[in-house]
Amino acid sequence: MKPSARRDMIRRLVDEEGEVDVIALSARFDTSRETIRRDLTELDAAGLVRKFHGGARRAQLAAAELPVEGSFASRMVTQAAEKAAIGRHAAALFEEGAVLFVDAGSTTIAFARALARRGGITVITNSPEIAGLMAASEGRNRAYLLGGEVASEGRETLGALAIEQIASFTAGHAVLTVGAVTQGGIMDYDLRETELARTMAHRAAQVTVLADHAKLDRAAVFEVAPLAVIDRLVTDRAPPAGLAAALLAAGVEIVVAGTP
Repeated sequence: MKPSARRDMIRRLVDEEGEVDVIALSARFDTSRETIRRDLTELDAAGLVRKFHGGARRAQLAAAELPVEGSFASRMVTQAAEKAAIGRHAAALFEEGAVLFVDAGSTTIAFARALARRGGITVITNSPEIAGLMAASEGRNRAYLLGGEVASEGRETLGALAIEQIASFTAGHAVLTVGAVTQGGIMDYDLRETELARTMAHRAAQVTVLADHAKLDRAAVFEVAPLAVIDRLVTDRAPPAGLAAALLAAGVEIVVAGTP
């Protein structure tokens, strides 16, 4: 059995039963426990299950137990497979030596998981989780964590201090996750997150936006930047015709990353 087929079956079992264990899965699929552990690690990284010692459970159940603000926990499991695909595809776009601003968000965390497997990348971020992923990798990566007011249960730093520190860096790229992509520009729901992303975009030579299909062609509250500021959009489905036309007219490259 191909690993992808086995993992798909494991995911369905978790959805049906709520929780599975490594020993039972090993017997069911006639494979080693180590192989099953690798499968669960991959599914966990994609946000499809939540791995624990000896097994895995539904990601939705695990999210309710996490000590994080509810809306962020919800975003971590919403469109998880799509975000993982976007993250993997986007990570492959950057070469060794690249310097990136990366803002905090569920999609950029998926991106950082994939990016950490590469080598020689420098990331400047307001996300402690993203900084930790990059710093802990074995690929000679470097991470700089922006200081500031800690918000959302430690998931990000925001405010004037973080924005002031961005001005200390110049990066070749800004990789941003947003709340919405419209024909007028990219948007978000939180003013402080908007200001930080806007500053990162201003200090970078190129801007890459990561957004799953649910964020396309819908409006948010605050404009981060007009479409003309964006160089590349990485998403999981082709945008609707009107939005696609606006993106192309603004010179935005559309990169579609299919899910496994």
